[in-house]
Amino acid sequence: QVQLVESGGGEVQAGGSLKLSCAASGSAFSINTMGWFRQAPGKERELVAGIGSGNTYYADSVQGRFTISRANAKNMLYLQMNNLKPEDTAMYICARGRGYQLGLRLSDYDFWGQGTQVTVSS
Repeated sequence: QVQLVESGGGEVQAGGSLKLSCAASGSAFSINTMGWFRQAPGKERELVAGIGSGNTYYADSVQGRFTISRANAKNMLYLQMNNLKPEDTAMYICARGRGYQLGLRLSDYDFWGQGTQVTVSS
């Protein structure tokens, strides 16, 4: 059974930074693609960043501000978020991809964490 546990969320003012972490256990972490999703109240869950074998994906809304990375030896996934905006306020959720190809759909991911809340005030 795969377990994903996020941390690092909090409240920050607009323009500030946060670094989210996701600790993974129970799987061969380095093989699968990984992603960070977010979900705001009343909105659909969306992929903000994904990382595969040598490639990454960023949603247009976070391109240039967020950086996804992983430390396979530590089974850790990270999301560095800079120049945060109020519209970035959401629950941020770590997810494991089903395979080696970086997918953009929710159905491309099979295990999910509980999430960590990020709140950006103006």
